[in-house]
Amino acid sequence: MTPTTTFSYDLAGVSAFRDRDACERVRAIPRATLERGEHPNPDFRISVVDDPAVFYRRFADDILGRITAARDAGEQFVAILPVGPVPQFELAARAINERRISLRHVHTFNMDEYADDEGRTAPPSWEGSFQRAMWQHFFGRIDPELRPPEEQIHFPTSEKIGDYSARLEALGGADACYGGIGWSGHIAFWEPHLGHEFDGDLDAYRAAGARTVDLHPMTVMQNALHSFGGDWSWVPPKANTIGPREILGAKHRSFWLDGDLGGGFSWQRFIARLVAYGPVSEFVPGTLLQETRTDYTLLGSVADDLAVDMS
Repeated sequence: MTPTTTFSYDLAGVSAFRDRDACERVRAIPRATLERGEHPNPDFRISVVDDPAVFYRRFADDILGRITAARDAGEQFVAILPVGPVPQFELAARAINERRISLRHVHTFNMDEYADDEGRTAPPSWEGSFQRAMWQHFFGRIDPELRPPEEQIHFPTSEKIGDYSARLEALGGADACYGGIGWSGHIAFWEPHLGHEFDGDLDAYRAAGARTVDLHPMTVMQNALHSFGGDWSWVPPKANTIGPREILGAKHRSFWLDGDLGGGFSWQRFIARLVAYGPVSEFVPGTLLQETRTDYTLLGSVADDLAVDMS
């Protein structure tokens, strides 16, 4: 076998984050470190779940536990929800129906929605719409007498994006923000290239709210791979999304990383590590979570060590 040799090169131009040393450092973090949940911020709680069925059940149970705790306390529950993954929503809907859990006290705000090149959001009738997915996999599966009133189910459509942040803040902000991490490091569709607008002012970056954005090329490719049959021409160029203000302003954050493509391959291994252990940077939006109280749960294949495999 030919011994490994040094081969130096700059990062590809698609990356807004340019710290090669940081990339090399986090790439070397072993699965064992993630399994132990080691992190400088003890409130940034990392866990690894190997069984996908257990992973999605825990995700569903987390949502249900917060809904029922708020109900029992006589309080409203305000949640920021992602679209993917969706198995946990189907599990949650089934449990809601079986246990007859009323969601009349629940207000939901979806993180994002696709938009066309002029910023007009996709209608619920379009097959790739996040509104459509949420009604198919969650709201529509809940018995009508149990689901939240429709005026309490919010999506960042073209009509609502202008005051989407204000609508959420009028309810006291989110009690919980659920989400994942994109291949580019985005949270919601808050993309890495947006960092250039803030000229290094992280306070202004943290305070940025909901808006229309251009999707990062890596996001287009990622979403083509897992939602559009690999067809990047099918992925819309823009989206409406919440901003760091809504995510960081939530009372709790619960992020779930399940980027497994099967066959022992996960696209999320590197970005999971960069977000958790890289420098806090506006060019890797997910790194802002490191400064907060966040549950950060990885499917086992995401936690596996990184290695070059040319077999």
